[in-house]
Amino acid sequence: MARDAQGPSIGPSVSEVLASHAGGTGSPTKTATRVADAIAARGDDGTWLSTVPREDLLAAAAAIEQRPGARTLPLYGVPFGVKDSIDVEGVPTTLSCPDYSYVATATAPAVRRLLDAGALYVGKTNLDQFATGLNGTRTPYTVPRSVYGGDMISGGSSSGSALAVALGQVPFAVATDTAGSGRVPAALNGVIGYKPSRGLISTVGLVPACKSLDCLSVMAGSIDDVDRVMDVMIGRDDGDPWSRDRGPRHRGGPIRVGLPPVGDLDFFGDDAMRLAHLNFRERLAGYGDVTEVSLAPFLAAGALLYQGPWVAERLVEFGDFLAARPDSIHPVVREILRSGQRYTAVDAFAALQRLQELKAEVGRLWADVDVLVVPTIGTTFTVDEVLAKPIECNTVLGHYTHFGNLLDLLGVAVPLGTTSDGRPCSAMLLGPALTDDTVLELAATILDEPRTRVSDAAAPLVATASLEKA
Repeated sequence: MARDAQGPSIGPSVSEVLASHAGGTGSPTKTATRVADAIAARGDDGTWLSTVPREDLLAAAAAIEQRPGARTLPLYGVPFGVKDSIDVEGVPTTLSCPDYSYVATATAPAVRRLLDAGALYVGKTNLDQFATGLNGTRTPYTVPRSVYGGDMISGGSSSGSALAVALGQVPFAVATDTAGSGRVPAALNGVIGYKPSRGLISTVGLVPACKSLDCLSVMAGSIDDVDRVMDVMIGRDDGDPWSRDRGPRHRGGPIRVGLPPVGDLDFFGDDAMRLAHLNFRERLAGYGDVTEVSLAPFLAAGALLYQGPWVAERLVEFGDFLAARPDSIHPVVREILRSGQRYTAVDAFAALQRLQELKAEVGRLWADVDVLVVPTIGTTFTVDEVLAKPIECNTVLGHYTHFGNLLDLLGVAVPLGTTSDGRPCSAMLLGPALTDDTVLELAATILDEPRTRVSDAAAPLVATASLEKA
């Protein structure tokens, strides 16, 4: 259903919720009531696929209040949503495909960490089926729309996670990001979408899209909320073969910013988006040293994702279901899965060799810059435009995101306001693996947000390369 909307309505932040609970002006039960009321008021708008029944949600909030030392818990009574490709014990995991659905027998370790920290689980959020898509329309359920109205797509695949935050229903939501699924919907709904370095958050309990590339990610309204949530979620997991330790902290000083030549940027004929991004670029000189960086090797790597054998990796998880129940799969998703069947082992090795060449080329660029800044998306689409050209529009949406995990980068989608015609504008900050703290520091600076880390659990402070040369 299309709605006349003007943008995000971010609700209380994590710190504000915690302060109200600790000070007695609020409580987990009162917060649960507010959340339940807000979700009920919207009705079925495509944000949630399932929610905890009101009575059970209030009971869960009351149980948190009764836990020993409850008010000292880092996420005491803070509500959150979980993308419906991630397991929560006793809750169906659907991946937006009813015939694939199963009831989870265990909770994903990353979600368990949130629950142990006192967070209040609200429900499962909508997604492009099998987490295959960046637009939010590939679902048999209600197709969600952006909070900016105009029948604009919500983005995907983590469509519901972005909307739950942008609508002010929860301060943060757990999402995933394989090819941009946690950044594109954030951009289209005016919230922060943080895709950490692969391996920082356990992917155990996530139904994989491409297991070698998958990340759990976070949607939030502020960098402070991201920091607080990540301090809980990050942790080694021996059950995840991609798991690794957190990288070093940023200790201050100038951050070297890489910008592609304007000629390398593509806005697909969207002059308003182009102007908004170029205006933002003019401000970047005030945030650090700026260096020109070619976008060519990044885009070349991105082209390998859907124009190469990585699409076949989805068949590891969904190949048997495709063979047995093809009519149960969304037509566009079915077409994408079938396209993976044409690749050979030779194709896979050739692509791996080409990717390694591109990784080496990109790796050399980080000697001169700390963070690369590009648009998160080059343009926007309406639901009807995506339905008319589903593959073409999706490719455009992933232009600046597809290469991220292939090149082992982290990314933060940062909302920048709107274009001259009222559509969302977002910048994406990218850095090499394990430089998360530096990239988040620049994001906070751009948003003019003071950044006080909740925990010192990260590795020791280190200088950026520019400081080491000083």
